[in-house]
Amino acid sequence: MITAFHHVLLAAPPGSEPRLRAFYAGVLGLREVPKPPELARRGGVWFRGEGVEIHLGVEEDFRPARKAHPAFLVDDLDAYAAKIPDAVPDDLFPGHRRVYVTDPVGNRIELLQAR
Repeated sequence: MITAFHHVLLAAPPGSEPRLRAFYAGVLGLREVPKPPELARRGGVWFRGEGVEIHLGVEEDFRPARKAHPAFLVDDLDAYAAKIPDAVPDDLFPGHRRVYVTDPVGNRIELLQAR
């Protein structure tokens, strides 16, 4: 039996950690959590928020997925959209307002707010 969702992993290119920190912590407001020492040697960065955890792992031949993405529920979609100039609104998800954004390395992110 699955009891909870632990984290989602997205890939990122080597050396992108400072840009990822600026976006996931600075823009989205997640807090960085330390990686275990054995895993930290591989690069990448982990973030956590209330009820959500996202890991970004280094991939040498990185290419962002075109369709696959995490979706985060937010309490103020307009505030996030204002901080992210390339946010693309989409009202096709019943009962929610949403925007799609990309992180600094091209990963697709969906932000939703219940109507």
